[in-house]
Amino acid sequence: MGRHSLPDDHSAAGTRARPAVGRRRTVVVATLLVLAVAGGAAVAVDSGLLSFGDSCRDSAVRLDLVASPDIAPAVRSIADHAREDKVTSDGSCIDVRVTARESYQVSDALAAGRAPDFAVWIPDAAMWVDRAKDGGDSIPVATAGHVAASPVALAMVKPAANSLGWPAKTYTWAELAAAASQSRKLRLGAADPARSAAGLLALSSIGRSEARQGSDGGTQTAALARLLSRRTSNSDSQVAATLEQGDSGAGRGNQAVVLSEQAAFTYNSGPGSGRRLALFYPKDGTPLLDYPYTIVRESELSTDESRAAMRFMTLLGAPGSLRTLARSGFRAPGEEVADAMVRTAGGSSPQPYATSTADAPSAKELEQALGMWTITVQNARITTVVDASGSMAAPVPGTGGTSRMDVTKASLLQALAQFTPEDEIGLWEFATRLDGSRAYRTLVPTARLGERAKGGGTQRDRLAAAFAALQPVPDGATGLYETALAAYREATRTYRPGKFNALVILTDGANEDPGGISRGELVAQLQKLSDPARPVPMIAIAVGPDADKDAVTEIARATGGAGYQVSDPAEIQGVILKAIMTVGRGGAKG
Repeated sequence: MGRHSLPDDHSAAGTRARPAVGRRRTVVVATLLVLAVAGGAAVAVDSGLLSFGDSCRDSAVRLDLVASPDIAPAVRSIADHAREDKVTSDGSCIDVRVTARESYQVSDALAAGRAPDFAVWIPDAAMWVDRAKDGGDSIPVATAGHVAASPVALAMVKPAANSLGWPAKTYTWAELAAAASQSRKLRLGAADPARSAAGLLALSSIGRSEARQGSDGGTQTAALARLLSRRTSNSDSQVAATLEQGDSGAGRGNQAVVLSEQAAFTYNSGPGSGRRLALFYPKDGTPLLDYPYTIVRESELSTDESRAAMRFMTLLGAPGSLRTLARSGFRAPGEEVADAMVRTAGGSSPQPYATSTADAPSAKELEQALGMWTITVQNARITTVVDASGSMAAPVPGTGGTSRMDVTKASLLQALAQFTPEDEIGLWEFATRLDGSRAYRTLVPTARLGERAKGGGTQRDRLAAAFAALQPVPDGATGLYETALAAYREATRTYRPGKFNALVILTDGANEDPGGISRGELVAQLQKLSDPARPVPMIAIAVGPDADKDAVTEIARATGGAGYQVSDPAEIQGVILKAIMTVGRGGAKG
């Protein structure tokens, strides 16, 4: 075949971020310059101003790309055709090699700072790029555009869909969650939201839907999470295989699953699927998988590699490439969807498949949904240790004089509402001279929130009252190190197998107990107590400008946990959920 070097203005057809995708696009100046140079060279080749003979003038530029398993085959096909057609970038052929890899695995590796063996990454959703940036030693990544889109929907086998009035009846996410969780006959499954963008986006959308309808406490979200936790697949690629194949409904397979439109398209198009799926598109908005084209360690790429990367992104937006993606069930970002593709996927009017695209959930909404999932699936055993030193009486700026302690209490009460009756929560407080020679004391021993005391009331009631009663100790200093060791020793002693065990410490200052142990001694003792077979990560939160972030981070890492800093105590609830999400990814042990 002949050589092709297409003008780069094809990128407007679908590789750039659009408002409909709902994602902020990060494009660095260097990337734009590279694109301009590559585009100029391509136009010159097509116009005949440059001639490279029968073969490429220079050796091909190798570009390694990893992509989400659902889109990898289509991207590989486009790359293979580019190689066959001798597509060039600035006069050099591009040789793109595509490897399928789960998005959560790549995200975790980049966040941990593990050196990548690729220059470009196409995950199925921008949330993975955001998560990759969260690690303290994370590899630099930058999103240059989006190559495809696919809405997340609820897919059902036809008998189950018909029982809910499909296609004529439309639902919100909250209504679908209620219908699924209240029906004893409807078996619902999904991929693990800790590993699946579709699963997590669905959970987050249910929570948002409940908030819009005035529901309190995320009850449907929690109910659906509990339901899904019993029928969860390890990855999106395994979800469709869990579907029931017969018509009787007497089997054990799932009758409904959270799927992307593209995954439903693939299932309905494949040989031997047995039955066609029907898709419900919630009328309050379907979140999108948005397939960001992500440059990895751009500053370390050669000029040729950078140009090849941007050249290939341009090629993915060319009309022929978009047709290849459409044949695999992908939408073009920001473009109208073909009715025929939707019908193959299982969509039908009046389901709002063309008009119900939702704005992407915020990072905070995703963190809350994943934190709630972690708690729901594993159940938690967490002891919360709160700084009661005199500095907690200081006012928080912008609150009209409300103290750090009062804002902290309110945030802890909000966090308490996220836990289930099966979760075990306890409360300590600490300050020097608080309990004789000790700098700490137990206010509420750790126990199940649903447990009832002889005098009436539940553990949740006791904790709520204890949180509300917390007060700073006048002239009390921060006995952080002594308290951290004592609390961690107790948490490891009372470890509960099968639960997410953790210790949460909140402090607004540095250690102020000169007669106690040093930081080095504390870290050494914590490392001795820490047991990978019985993990109890410490989640240490430094509150306000006077807190010692370096100290809490070092202490927490000694246990396999993480340290955080917040400027406003009101952020504590969100940080606790984020921390549970982060350190809880490994699952409960024992």
